Amino acid sequence: MNQLKVFLEIGEKKTFAGAVDWPGWCRSGKDEISAMQSLLDYAPRYAQVLAGSGLDFQPPDETAGLVVVERQPGNATTDFGAPDAILSSDQAEVNQTENRFFQEVLQGCWRIFDQVALAARGKELRSGPRGGGRDLDKIIHHLIEGDRAYLRRLAWTFSRDAEAPPEEELARIHAAILDALQAAQKGDLPIQGPRGGKIWPVRFFVRRAAWHTLDHAWEIQDRML
Repeated sequence: MNQLKVFLEIGEKKTFAGAVDWPGWCRSGKDEISAMQSLLDYAPRYAQVLAGSGLDFQPPDETAGLVVVERQPGNATTDFGAPDAILSSDQAEVNQTENRFFQEVLQGCWRIFDQVALAARGKELRSGPRGGGRDLDKIIHHLIEGDRAYLRRLAWTFSRDAEAPPEEELARIHAAILDALQAAQKGDLPIQGPRGGKIWPVRFFVRRAAWHTLDHAWEIQDRML
């Protein structure tokens, strides 16, 4: 049986299970068991992210192959619905090979989102149980603002162009993320923000950004009428 290292982020209302070595493959449930089952259920969808990359993604066939290597307490962000725990392994330096891997995974996530957004353009998205849910443009704007906030945690500035079409602006911030990762590889990022704020480790930044993109790509797929 293939085995794969996962972490658990355990909140009061939600638990996230995520793959340590595969950024973006992270799902939640009401407890550890349901979170790990959801993670495994999404393996085929995550495999599409890596299609054509040549990366050797071999998920286990059952949850017994998911080996928990770290448990972290959750917080209000966890219970709100976003993974927020920085792992002990996130503090390790990122070498050039890993940096290329991170960029390749992120580009795969962005490719999937772009494909889904193109397919959804002009179509209605199913509302949530209370009639809520963003439309496509609002989801794209939300991703842009989310990535801007994430980049600030690397002390990297991105200035929005309010006149640019949503898809064009999304592509611009993706380019900025790649620039930031290149700067991180060269050691050009500061160890703290301009006001003394804490800088995210690159591993956590990539994992969070990849998860956010895929979470909304899969949301659009599931809501598309």
